[in-house]
Parts: sequence; structure tokens; C-alpha cells
Amino acid sequence: MAKLKLDLHDIHNKGRDIDHALNEIMAEAVDKRIPIVEIIPGKGGGQLKKKVIRFLQQPHVKRMYHRIDKDSDNFGRLFVRFRH
Repeated sequence: MAKLKLDLHDIHNKGRDIDHALNEIMAEAVDKRIPIVEIIPGKGGGQLKKKVIRFLQQPHVKRMYHRIDKDSDNFGRLFVRFRH
């Protein structure tokens, strides 16, 4: 199954870059009809993960996807699932 992956470790402290990367990967998943986007905010203090979740909960973003799953084995990973 096709999936896109976004690792935010390299840009964890650059808010604008994070939003840009998230917007890009969400649009790519919709355009290419990819069912899963894996986002890796990393473990850290949880602030980046909260930022990613806040981004995903914006109404214009939420319309793009079906649901978010948190990885039960890895706190530092989220899966965004699409229904195309």
C-alpha cells in the first residue's frame, strides 16, 4: 500500500517550515490518492506533536482526510488516513 512519510526532526524548531511541509504532504496525498501519510514529529516534549495535531484539526485541513491514528508502539508517530 502506498504511503507518504514526513519526518519533522530536521525542522522541529521552524514553525513556518513545518506548516509548509504539512500542507505539501497533505496536498500530495490528495492529488495522488495515497491512503496513508505517516508524520513523525518525534518524541521530545510533545510540543511538536501537539502542533501537528492542531494543524490537522483546522477545518480546511480536516476536510481532506478521514481520521488520525496515533501509533500505539511509537509515541512519536501519527498516521493520517484518507478515504479517496
